[in-house]
Amino acid sequence: MGSSETDETLESHGTEIGKRTNSLTRLQEWFLVDGDRLFIAALVSVAVFSLFLVMNEVGFIAFSNDDSITRLAGGMIAGTFSLVTLVVSINQLILSQEFASAGGAREQLEGVMSFRDDVAETADVPASPASPTRLLELVVESINHHATTLDDAVSRYDDDEVRELIDKYTNSIEESTERIDDTLEHTSFGTFRAVSAAVGYDAAWQLYVAKHLRGRHGDSLPDDAVDALDDLIGTLELFNTTREHFKTTYLQRELTRFSQLTIYFGVPAILAAMTIGFMYADLTGPTISAVYLPFVVSALIAVVITPLSLLVSYILRTATVTRRTASVGPMLPQKDPDAGPFSVSYDDE
Repeated sequence: MGSSETDETLESHGTEIGKRTNSLTRLQEWFLVDGDRLFIAALVSVAVFSLFLVMNEVGFIAFSNDDSITRLAGGMIAGTFSLVTLVVSINQLILSQEFASAGGAREQLEGVMSFRDDVAETADVPASPASPTRLLELVVESINHHATTLDDAVSRYDDDEVRELIDKYTNSIEESTERIDDTLEHTSFGTFRAVSAAVGYDAAWQLYVAKHLRGRHGDSLPDDAVDALDDLIGTLELFNTTREHFKTTYLQRELTRFSQLTIYFGVPAILAAMTIGFMYADLTGPTISAVYLPFVVSALIAVVITPLSLLVSYILRTATVTRRTASVGPMLPQKDPDAGPFSVSYDDE
């Protein structure tokens, strides 16, 4: 083994959601992915309401100009209509993925059944579970089993340095699988916590290390260790496929839910914008006392932007999940090109 292969070999360069982090990072994770999307949208609307009140209090804005407020109301109505139309278009795009001819539907079904058979064969069970969460949990348990088998197979290997390296590698896999397994046992598919656990599992880095160990030490390792390593590589590849299927199915449900909520809140938003315009339609000025006017207008504006708040909350989550799972297999765009211990060149032995 070259000197470049140190404990850094086992360093994860993936997401690994669930590890202990500082308060700021946990807050960021909660806002981006873990927090309830309706609650995040409500926070955005409340923040806008408070912002307008503060700006009015310090004299930065005013609610007394009839022409400015009515133009603003007209713009908000047009913007809300445009946003709702955009969301309906997104919903139609999602629905279009569900339409298929008989041949296409059959081909898709055969692919899913073949994938489920591979999971059942890998996990040595009669049939894979119907629940997506339980299916993912079964693959994770298979990874843990193959890592333990690999660790046992190299326990009597002569090369102490290689044995220690593989031991640390398998221990890190066991810790990761136990963490995600504990999360999946207490979640169901409808919750984002299950998706977060799947996204956070760093299978790409584990597959990268396993491939390197197989290529560099496969000729010298015992046969049972090589078989266990091959099984581990195959199961990690299967996990990546499972996660992509899991993520795609969830995001379809998530975006469909977002479309429904945008329609539900779009009508009150348009009515709120129209109310602002009617409040300033009287020739004598606003129909509400100047004392209460900032509170009423700010509250109506907060209602108007609820579709936008929903867009912010949902797109932040879907974009974050998509970015963190942009790679398939041991391709790690989030990893620095010069980071890691594996210095490989042409005809490297």
